[in-house]
Amino acid sequence: MRRHLSVAGLLICAAAFAAGLVHFFRMRFEMGDVYPAYSSLRADPLGTMAFCEALELIPQVAARRDFSASDRLPDGKGVAYLHLAARTEDWSWVSPEVARQIDGFVAAGGRLVITFFPETTAPSLSPATPGPVMPPIAPGKKAKPHRAQSRQPELVSFKQRWGAEFSFVALRTETDDTYEPAVAERQSDLPLPDELDWHSGLVLTNLDKSWRTIYARGGMPVLAERRFGPGAIVLATDSFFLSNEAMRQDRHADLLAWLIGPEREIVFDEAHLGVVEAPGVAGLLRQYRLEGVAAGLLLLAALFIWKNSSSLALPAPDLAPVPYVAGKDTSAGFVNLLRRNIMPRDLLGICFAEWTKSLARGSAHLIARVDAAQTLLEAENARPNPQRDPVRTYRQICTVLQPSIAARVESPPQPPTSI
Repeated sequence: MRRHLSVAGLLICAAAFAAGLVHFFRMRFEMGDVYPAYSSLRADPLGTMAFCEALELIPQVAARRDFSASDRLPDGKGVAYLHLAARTEDWSWVSPEVARQIDGFVAAGGRLVITFFPETTAPSLSPATPGPVMPPIAPGKKAKPHRAQSRQPELVSFKQRWGAEFSFVALRTETDDTYEPAVAERQSDLPLPDELDWHSGLVLTNLDKSWRTIYARGGMPVLAERRFGPGAIVLATDSFFLSNEAMRQDRHADLLAWLIGPEREIVFDEAHLGVVEAPGVAGLLRQYRLEGVAAGLLLLAALFIWKNSSSLALPAPDLAPVPYVAGKDTSAGFVNLLRRNIMPRDLLGICFAEWTKSLARGSAHLIARVDAAQTLLEAENARPNPQRDPVRTYRQICTVLQPSIAARVESPPQPPTSI
């Protein structure tokens, strides 16, 4: 009983600890500060969860998140792909595969929206150089053919492919060394706000004529759109206007509606922020709908543990401790054996018969004594059972056969007297 109580107490403590741990992690994930800034899974002011959940509430609009680690874009028709809080060093040069994915996406009618992280310091605008680096040539020597030690994949310039570059214009700082947002003015005839607070020093330069400037800061474009057939690419050098803080303090629903366009499927890219769904056992179970099999295995494991921890049969009753039994010597065992196998009325005759067998040959002087003992035995057997006295007759026979021993038996030694 005490063992079962101990096991039950241990299980209760483990369950309470697990529940507290789950509650703690749930609070952290609901708050969202474990996710990167401008993630749609983040609920604090730096996240974009409010925008994502608002889109989910719109009828006939499907909003989802992309956790795939691959660089593949979804089918472009009717899809707006939001790549928020991007870094300029990741977009100055891109791989040929990414360039083909973008061209195919917008050619199919998709809308690619790229908003950059609000930069307050000058970023690295040219982190990579396409192609292998050749060693310098000494003066007066001819160049020899050189084979690169390692072939580097040739990157595609964003300027050459899509006709846009990035630059940086610093924001003004206040007395407490905080940055003051700049003012971005509307440059198109779209029904959008005339001015926006812009929290990034990043601007667009050397735009191709195909780009249409939507907002500019001091004459420098900060929000632009370019059509590619049925699709389009939108560039914004700031992501603050999509944050939860902006949704509460400075919300512009008309700008958000224009940003996603007429598309019915909105995809938030979380993979580039580091939020990637790693394939595991649980993911495979959900993918192939094997939750029931896993639940059955857990049930079998629980039954196996229960079977080995407690028996189905009723426990045996507690028996009283057996008292200690003192042992006996061989003579006591011999006496018990005689008592079990010899009747009391036959004891005297058997003793006399065994004694006569042990007589030595030639003991002629004992014949008279034996006859006398035989007479006493027959007289004892002739009496009725209530009148028999085997002990008295035994002593008489001993007196007849061995008078000296009988005398010692009948007269025990007296204690010595003092002189």
